[in-house]
Amino acid sequence: MENLAPKIYRQRCVVEGLYTADITPSKLKKFMNDLSVKVGMTIIYGPIVKNLAGKVNPKHKGFECILIWAESGASVYTWENEKFFTLDLYSCKKYDINVVVEFTKEFFKATKIVYKEA
Repeated sequence: MENLAPKIYRQRCVVEGLYTADITPSKLKKFMNDLSVKVGMTIIYGPIVKNLAGKVNPKHKGFECILIWAESGASVYTWENEKFFTLDLYSCKKYDINVVVEFTKEFFKATKIVYKEA
């Protein structure tokens, strides 16, 4: 993909996994707050946790959590029935993907985890 804005640093990653942890809204908020600290980001809005998708389609029962950083933002989605999560990070500030993956693996008590940087 052509870099249309080479003067603007951008880092993206997606982390997905299968989890065994008991996920609640308060735990998910703590995860996002703690993750923000670990990667050195400044929260300016959120985290906000909802469970709206499952109300529309029971297949998607779980939680949606978003936050906005001064440096961009992150979102995490869980599917309770499949014990699956996906975390998306986008930042205009460099962060260590290994820190993100290890912290996420520990929090979710992931039995399997994969990630991709873009």
